Amino acid sequence: MAVFARPRQAFVIAGVLGLAIGATACGSDDGDNLSADSPECAVYEQYQGNGGTEVSVYASIRDAEADLLAQSWEQFADCTGIEIDYEGSGEFEAQLQVRVDGGNAPDIAFIPQPGLLNRFAQAGKLKPASAETKAMAEENYAADWLQYSTVNGEFYGAPLGSNVKSFVWYSPKMFQEQGWSVPTSWDDLIKLSDRAAADGITPWCVGIESGDATGWPATDWIEDVLLRTQTPEVYDQWTTHAIPFNDPRVVDAVDRAGTILRNDKYVNGGYGGVKSIATTSFQEGGLPILQDECALHRQASFYANQWPEESRVAENGDIFAFYFPPIDPAKGKPVLGGGEFTVAFDDRPEVQAVQTYLASGEYANSRAKLGNWVSANTKLDLSNVTNPIDRLSVELLQDEQTVFRFDGSDLMPAAVGAGTFWKEMVSWISGKDTAAALAAIESSWPN
Repeated sequence: MAVFARPRQAFVIAGVLGLAIGATACGSDDGDNLSADSPECAVYEQYQGNGGTEVSVYASIRDAEADLLAQSWEQFADCTGIEIDYEGSGEFEAQLQVRVDGGNAPDIAFIPQPGLLNRFAQAGKLKPASAETKAMAEENYAADWLQYSTVNGEFYGAPLGSNVKSFVWYSPKMFQEQGWSVPTSWDDLIKLSDRAAADGITPWCVGIESGDATGWPATDWIEDVLLRTQTPEVYDQWTTHAIPFNDPRVVDAVDRAGTILRNDKYVNGGYGGVKSIATTSFQEGGLPILQDECALHRQASFYANQWPEESRVAENGDIFAFYFPPIDPAKGKPVLGGGEFTVAFDDRPEVQAVQTYLASGEYANSRAKLGNWVSANTKLDLSNVTNPIDRLSVELLQDEQTVFRFDGSDLMPAAVGAGTFWKEMVSWISGKDTAAALAAIESSWPN
């Protein structure tokens, strides 16, 4: 599940404040803004010729992060004269479908589920990306990413923000005091878990409760383990149902995850035994680390927002994370993650210009300088990424050895990925047999 820890409050913000409409000038007479011939505007030369136009953008990004979005494209808007009207909604996925069906689609949407993107593309609602957008995306993103916004050979838009899910959170202070080293293999991870348990520290804390979405953190475990025991091609076959959901290789991955998640010696630090996992919220799942009640918590980069404000997230801080280590080194360096894709419902020139710009290195760096941002854009300069966990995420995404795969439940039909997969993982955590749980999911796959 592509989860972003953002408050659920919708509002509309203007992409640019005080914008004067004009073909070549795009600032107010008070001189606070820029004109197209300003030196700062030279980088936007290819987007000129669209002054006095407006582009609507709709997404799930809200509140403070929406303000950062507005700041990130403000200079582009000032220099090109394109006004960007942004709206963020807590009901984005449902309302986007309503708007599209009602003939009121936004010009651009940031869609975090490739399955939803695919559905709109198959229905003929999306406009294929322009040649300029496609060229920009191919220049700045790995093919692993672009496959998720390509439908029937047609490319619809580049990624925007990203998150990395293949992380294990820990306390650097605890590791130092206990004389532990960060594990670099699955065997080392298990040895560390055994050592912690022997020392009287419950190794893992886990929470998979998330309201109507309860169960999704457990699906991330399965996906990460499958990527580490099988090839990326097998993972792709699983998410597209080219192999059954209960293929023996998937059964093996679930059982391997179970050696941690269903092991009373390993879980659930600070909360109870295995059965407490289903009732522990994902937001609170890792917090016992700060009270030395557990040592490890597998969760995505966006979990950095869940630690108390006074907690310092850094390699020598109160809390940090390491890469979820490989199981079979021959499988490369798999990274599970998510992100949004910038797709268009209209192909007016100004819409294409905005879509192309959002795929550029200039945009990625503009947004990164404002903080709290991860992108797979290869032009992103690490010096602009100051947050330690964001920097670690970008380093992983830019590593040439990384094999990236998108969150599997977001790739599957909603009835499975956001339905039976979540539900059966809760039953499995609570004691249901692996074979029975996976058979139930398999039987729910739409014909």
